[in-house]
Amino acid sequence: MAIRDILIIPDPRLRLQSEPVNTVDKGIRTLVDDMFETMYAAPGIGLAAVQIGVPLRVVTMDLAKKDDEKEPQVFINPEITWVSEDKSAYDEGCLSIPEYYEEVERPAKVRVKYSDLDGKQQEIEAEGLLATCLQHEIDHINGVLFIDHISKLKRNMVMKKFKKAAKRGEPAKFAEDKEPSHHIG
Repeated sequence: MAIRDILIIPDPRLRLQSEPVNTVDKGIRTLVDDMFETMYAAPGIGLAAVQIGVPLRVVTMDLAKKDDEKEPQVFINPEITWVSEDKSAYDEGCLSIPEYYEEVERPAKVRVKYSDLDGKQQEIEAEGLLATCLQHEIDHINGVLFIDHISKLKRNMVMKKFKKAAKRGEPAKFAEDKEPSHHIG
């Protein structure tokens, strides 16, 4: 297992459409192990493979509270098959957009089909933080960032700040918040 570098905006690789995983093999299992190690070290509660520069449709998640036992989840080729009309809002953050948080409204419930690490087809119906996290990570594998769901004015401000910081070789500075529950992925 290895901690990998997390891509930060404006890295264009974050906009790549991820490719489907055809076979769950040793390489995919190693990728998943690295993703969990990277996600836990960040710290975050979700990570898409594309965020570490691997444009494959693989997502890791663990929504367990800091002091609770870990509850790792893996979603290979996840696809949203249904969304509720009801909406919910969550103050989202992203490991690829460090220290920036914004309220995002998404469907309150979703149904997602995916493969597990054994290659078996699964389906899950989710609400609350799990629904938000699944939508956030599936957006990633489709080249979409959570800032794409906020106003154009705010999105442009965030991008401008990160582009300037990248030119200087420094991190962009926003409000300080190290609470991993905000760092979805």
